[in-house]
Amino acid sequence: MSARVLHKDASRWRIAPNLKDYAEVRRDFSWQQARAELDGLPDGGLNIGYEAVDRHALGANANKRAIRFLRKDGRREDYTYAQLKTATDRFMAALRAAGIGKGDRVFALAGRVPEFYVAALGTLKNGSVFCPLFSAFGPEPIRTRMARGNAKLLVTTGNLYRRKVRDIRDALPELQQVVIVEPQANGETRPGTQTWNAFMESGHEAVEIAATRGEDMALLHFTSGTTGRPKGAIHVHEAVVQHYVTGKYVLDLHPEDIFWCTADPGWVTGMSYGVIAPLVHGVSMIVDEEEFDAEHWYRVLQDEQISVWYTAPTAIRMLMKTGVELTHQYHFEKLRFMASVGEPLNPEAVLWGVDTFGIPFHDNWWQTETGGIMIANFPAVDIKPGSMGMPVPGVLATIVSREADGHVVPIGDAKVEGELALRPGWPAMFRGYLGEEERYNKCFVDGWYLTGDLAMRDSEGYFWFVGRADDVIKSAGHLIGPFEVESALMEHPAVAEAAVIGKPDPVIHEMVKAFVALRPGYAVDEALRLEILGFARKRLGAAVAPKEIAFLETLPHTRSGKIMRRLLKARELGLPEGDTSTLESPA
Repeated sequence: MSARVLHKDASRWRIAPNLKDYAEVRRDFSWQQARAELDGLPDGGLNIGYEAVDRHALGANANKRAIRFLRKDGRREDYTYAQLKTATDRFMAALRAAGIGKGDRVFALAGRVPEFYVAALGTLKNGSVFCPLFSAFGPEPIRTRMARGNAKLLVTTGNLYRRKVRDIRDALPELQQVVIVEPQANGETRPGTQTWNAFMESGHEAVEIAATRGEDMALLHFTSGTTGRPKGAIHVHEAVVQHYVTGKYVLDLHPEDIFWCTADPGWVTGMSYGVIAPLVHGVSMIVDEEEFDAEHWYRVLQDEQISVWYTAPTAIRMLMKTGVELTHQYHFEKLRFMASVGEPLNPEAVLWGVDTFGIPFHDNWWQTETGGIMIANFPAVDIKPGSMGMPVPGVLATIVSREADGHVVPIGDAKVEGELALRPGWPAMFRGYLGEEERYNKCFVDGWYLTGDLAMRDSEGYFWFVGRADDVIKSAGHLIGPFEVESALMEHPAVAEAAVIGKPDPVIHEMVKAFVALRPGYAVDEALRLEILGFARKRLGAAVAPKEIAFLETLPHTRSGKIMRRLLKARELGLPEGDTSTLESPA
């Protein structure tokens, strides 16, 4: 734990925070009152798309800029709230014309292009279920998620379709339509697809927004586990209440803000806080199509006059590596609040923010399953660098120990490590794993949702992340399930067995390292290593595939046949191996 505390000084606030007194707001808070601050639909209905777009477009914010897209060719493409309503209405009408209705799944694999955002919001307004896909995924993760989610329609780009979708199309019999964003070029034909423009023109009749209820399914986010296939976490329209509350209290969004969330919209952060929360608050947000580049990011912060910035620890550490001299070439007068999420933010990064921008980074914690921020460092609350912060108003968090009989017991003592647990009932809580009721039910024990994260709480109520209780790898803010990587490696003809671990990395937190045992007839050499790495990269995508491979004659197993990833990680890092009594044989 960091001994240093950054005390907040009200005299230095550029604008009074929405949450000035944490204890008072937490004491008086109720989710019902928060819901009442939104418009809602007639007869008690609720729809994320309406709250994010229509309620502003039909009011005083109609001509206010909602989104500015910074395109790769240097263009700025602006949408007002009224224009965003027109576009999402048209997409909603096109879905209806295509027979895509309430509960049907619409996937998007497109990155930070305007059509992705129009598709997401139009899908939600239609009462259909939106499922974003990370554009850096390879064909196999894409196929798995679309098959699991029963994808009816896919919005993608021509490049991504050609590289990642075309060859798996026949394995997706439920997929009825593929909409290609940019027009076809060079006379290239893509059977079974239509252009974005043609699809949008098919929605020529005006239609009404779907009469969704708060508990209707709205979003499907896939998250990785240690074993088995990716889990499809179900979120409902009621989640917008939490997006609104956390945008207000954690990100401190005010009407005059210009907000930039750097997360890819293919991940839950990019949807919850790169699409929904800022628009629900009626702020103007920036979407940058380019990938990370330090000078470019500083230029965006300066030229677009960003006031609230939400980014990831990996990006912060990459900026730190470029040195402070570069920042002196730019000016950030408007920047008043910075936050970070995805993996633990080390204390040095928090303090670097103070040295570089004059304000600290505020770390926060949540999961795909929670749907929204649960624990945070707030604008008006003192920061303990390295801490996750304190629970959001309306959220009850504690540390528990798992007992031998399967029950859990809250730990009352401070600074005792245990599993982070949350009391169910917050609006953005996932309502299930798609088609896996038993797996979902196992997440809840004795009235607590068990997060799988190890943490501790200090005497002042600050929570501190310790690590994962399972083998899930956190890399550049993304969760990577070892089983999915191992399964892809096993498809290479030379691989008999594979196991992967997360290896500490100073920039991306953890990198994926694979341990491979070869089939008879194959010899270890550099050519084979590169071949297997390339094979995995092609199947899984650069963000998921291993960066290193080590060859072993045999992998360590328990007597029941389970590969001991824990032992591999201990040996890799030079840590104590712990109990090896269950080993199949000495290894």
